[in-house]
Amino acid sequence: MLLIHPFMEIIGFAALVCSASYAVLALVAVVAWQMRAATPKPLGLRPVTVLKPLCAAEPGLYESLRSFCRQNHPEYQVVFGVRDLTDPALAVVDRLIAEFPLLPIDVVVNPQQHGSNCKVSNLINMSVRARHDVLAISDSDTFVGCDYLASVTAPLLDHKVGLVTCLYVSVPTRGIWSRLSSMCANEWYMPSILLARLFGYRGHVSGKTLCLRRDTLTAIGGLRAIANHLAESDRLGELIRGFGQRIVLSPYALNVQHNEPDFDSLTRHELRRMRAIRVVRPLSFPFLFITFSLPLAAVGIAFGAAQPLHWTTEWALFQTTVIARLALHFVNRLLGDKPPVREFWLLPARDLLTCWAWCRSFFSTRLSDLYDQV
Repeated sequence: MLLIHPFMEIIGFAALVCSASYAVLALVAVVAWQMRAATPKPLGLRPVTVLKPLCAAEPGLYESLRSFCRQNHPEYQVVFGVRDLTDPALAVVDRLIAEFPLLPIDVVVNPQQHGSNCKVSNLINMSVRARHDVLAISDSDTFVGCDYLASVTAPLLDHKVGLVTCLYVSVPTRGIWSRLSSMCANEWYMPSILLARLFGYRGHVSGKTLCLRRDTLTAIGGLRAIANHLAESDRLGELIRGFGQRIVLSPYALNVQHNEPDFDSLTRHELRRMRAIRVVRPLSFPFLFITFSLPLAAVGIAFGAAQPLHWTTEWALFQTTVIARLALHFVNRLLGDKPPVREFWLLPARDLLTCWAWCRSFFSTRLSDLYDQV
């Protein structure tokens, strides 16, 4: 028993150091990204085809799709694709066609499957209708401003750039479960991406926006090269980097709507996300616990209390973690149009839920549940 207490204190101190370090660095990464210099207005933009794979009519679909029909871009086309003629998303598309009669809008209805990834199969079916050599692939739940296309396609004027992607801000629908889901994206997932970038990683690719030239896509084998991959956007990035071209993270931030009607839906999607990360990043996934700053700090302070020889230091580390985590919450909230303290009380539940999903994912990995059904 005499050896157990020192061992527990070592574990506790290490947990506190990790939690405090990560919380502070994540905050620095987010603040640094928000303070980045504005990009100049692009000139000489090329025509663009926007590919929008659809599946069902989720809340806010009309507003999201409409934002892509109101772009300040000299020439662009929008292609919508579904796999079923009875898909309710088609009613929304029909409404947009009537509202924007001068905008080239094409609709593809094709159930043909080209691989295990349904979303990529949908995109392959849609791509035959693409008229332009610059392609912008975007999910159905994204909402953008009128300058979106100009901003995200401008880096492709440099032929050393093979792919442009974006970060996003999660916007919840009404209800506590949607708010918890959005907090995960805004205060855990996005900061982890920016922290990796702060340390020099430039390979992040988000499926919310994928902009590339047709010649680049052809050179890597087309969309069929990623039709059997779970994380199709990550695989696309790997192929483009292997081709010798760069990936650019656009400063443009998308708005993505998150809708979780109940607790079961929330936990199912959280677990699905963690399973996907585990499959795609099997080596680094076990170390993901470092990113759960508040639960890790709580474990650290509890273990440290077993033999409080360095209690002052341990308490200071715990306080640092809490303050940095709160600051990260406020920094993200102040970017939006809602009061920054509205979700303050959800922080412990949010971080514990992320930790639970990570632990639970080690005991179940059903690959059939992970592929996108778009």
